[in-house]
Amino acid sequence: MGMLDEDIAFHSNIPVPLDITVAVVYSVFGICSLFGNSTLLYISYKKKHLLKPAEYFIINLAVSDLGLTLSLYPMAITSSFYHRWLYGKTVCSIYAFCGMLFGICSLTTLTLLSMVCFVKVCYPLYGNRFKSVHGHLLIACAWVNALLFACSPLVHWGEYGPEPYGTACCIDWRLSNEHTTARSYTVALFIFCYILPCCVIVASYTGILVTVHASRKTMEQHASRQTHMSSIQTIIVKLSVAACVSFFVAWSPYAVVSMWAAFGYVENIPPVAFAVPAMFAKSSTIYNPIIYLMLRPNFRRVMWRDLGVLCHTCLRGCQCTKDPEKCSHKLFTLNKCRYCISFMVLNYLYTSLCTQICLNCSATHINVCFSSADPSVMYLVNKATHFCWMS
Repeated sequence: MGMLDEDIAFHSNIPVPLDITVAVVYSVFGICSLFGNSTLLYISYKKKHLLKPAEYFIINLAVSDLGLTLSLYPMAITSSFYHRWLYGKTVCSIYAFCGMLFGICSLTTLTLLSMVCFVKVCYPLYGNRFKSVHGHLLIACAWVNALLFACSPLVHWGEYGPEPYGTACCIDWRLSNEHTTARSYTVALFIFCYILPCCVIVASYTGILVTVHASRKTMEQHASRQTHMSSIQTIIVKLSVAACVSFFVAWSPYAVVSMWAAFGYVENIPPVAFAVPAMFAKSSTIYNPIIYLMLRPNFRRVMWRDLGVLCHTCLRGCQCTKDPEKCSHKLFTLNKCRYCISFMVLNYLYTSLCTQICLNCSATHINVCFSSADPSVMYLVNKATHFCWMS
């Protein structure tokens, strides 16, 4: 590619207002993805001793999505604002490699997770044998698979190049339209990274939904356990539907346009037809944290608990700043019973436990637990009737 051709290829082919829109959307996606996936990793770290082997896939999903966010979004956002790719041909290839590596790893991880969930729900006898070593092995396979597909264009089975809209890089779609070898790579991607995962995910979650429906009919005969089972089944159904829908929404547009580019007339495809599917594909980094943070009760409980701790810490700091004398005298001091305060904040639903701890701390702490009249405190402890103060 000559200097002139390279300059033309890296110049945006979509209107400036649309480029600005893309940059703003990517900025929102990037912030949400950074917050969501970081929160997911933080919660996984906090409950690392309680993690089940199947939850390792959720951690790997967060890692790959975070890698995609950090390696792609900054360059895509700045290039869209400047209406051209800013970083040259070499970085273009690195950008495309990172997108392919982390994107395929996320796809493969979602597929493996659906298979593991299927086995654990539909065949619990075998699912209960799933151990940590099996999870680690499957995650390693996901990275190897992603690495193979990402490295292939580097050895000229397919090629990396600028996207037709000019401000990002991926597969060289024009080359895949003109050369059989490059086209075969695009077809392999379509089959093994879209069609096959689609079939596996749909089959797995359909099997799960059928099993849940059958178990619901069985449990209707046991009224005492019906409510508990219904809540579990509701969670499973929500996760199954959300995983399928998010997969199709994120990757279907890009899969369609890749086949259009490989077998149609690429010159007749408008650049915006590549830009919009790329936005949908990048949105996959925010779906997964939403699904697993909002729909999984164990993750959600830890998140709200720690957010409550953070809010309480901020309010305590603000109170101390406004009234240091009051803070140091009684209300927000941590000099005497640091453990008692932290225990209450982290376990605000279990007020009696806190009271017991307080009584065992010291004789001076017999009366440290009393009804709080402060509305903000009552809010922070989830409307608990007592809160720990220092004497």
